[in-house]
Amino acid sequence: MSTQVSEEVREALHEGRPVVALESTIIAHGLPRPRNLAVALELEELVRDGGAVPATIAVVDGTARVGLDRAALTRIAEDPAVRKLGHRDLAPALATGVTGATTVSATAWLADAAGIRVFATGGLGGVHREWTDTQDESADLRLLARVGTTVVCAGVKSILDVPATLQRLETLGVTVVGYGTDRFPGFYLASSGEPVDWTLRTPEAVAEVIRAQDRLGGSRAALIVANPVPVAEQLDPALHDRVLAGGLAAAKEKGITGQAVTPFLLEYLTVHTEGASLEANLAAVRGNVRLAARIAGAYGAGRAPGTEPAPGTEPAGGSGSAPGDEPARGSGPAPGSGSAPGASGR
Repeated sequence: MSTQVSEEVREALHEGRPVVALESTIIAHGLPRPRNLAVALELEELVRDGGAVPATIAVVDGTARVGLDRAALTRIAEDPAVRKLGHRDLAPALATGVTGATTVSATAWLADAAGIRVFATGGLGGVHREWTDTQDESADLRLLARVGTTVVCAGVKSILDVPATLQRLETLGVTVVGYGTDRFPGFYLASSGEPVDWTLRTPEAVAEVIRAQDRLGGSRAALIVANPVPVAEQLDPALHDRVLAGGLAAAKEKGITGQAVTPFLLEYLTVHTEGASLEANLAAVRGNVRLAARIAGAYGAGRAPGTEPAPGTEPAGGSGSAPGDEPARGSGPAPGSGSAPGASGR
């Protein structure tokens, strides 16, 4: 896999300074133009304000880029031909020289390969409603069982089957902790109503769990830090439930199935909440980015400098090829650390 790590990100990793990975699908496909570029720049600035180095990830002309310059970020935001790439799409994308924005699964894969331990996003994919009929499940879940990345998110998209998603994560051995809450967030909503087994309350506590993963070794799996959107900035729950019910009915009436369901429902929510769902989404993403920078800083404070990107990654401008198979092994899932399960929520 041809992978290029920016000089800034490479130096930060080598010196043991905190780095936060950011996905690019939200830029290319999740926000309207030209606001998407402004948000992309804002999120990178929030990482810097938190004392970390941002590493927005995408594929540009067949090269996986870990850390984008302004020209590449602008292209991802403005070029309508930019494709949406999950981790299964990386090999054909690189082989055919396309440009694409990376989803959670592709971003987590590339971040892990580069040696970045903390990744901030909005909401994860998960198990879809009516799974018994459709067998529709996001690739995010299985991929997160294979990488040692800490993913700070606002839960999973509320259009999904949240209890089934949590059960699937448990089956896959992916650790889920609530940040300051004993309830799993609902993306647009501060709570989905579903409990989490572990609650952590500080970035330092999260960093201790990451270090425990390092010490345990063995099989790898992600750590999901479920960080709720602030109650004051969440989508009104009654409005959410009413509009989502209408969206599900509309999708069924129109015969929309499979991969088309999620974008249809997200667009339906945006339109029928008059943009309120989009603002709640952005509030969640901002909060996750801020928290991720603090976690990366706390984790970095307990590490010695000298961490290198995974073998095969290239500095910006390099021409080599890189990790094609499994990421390096060595850290594994761990139970939460720092507080008792079921501790009080917000």
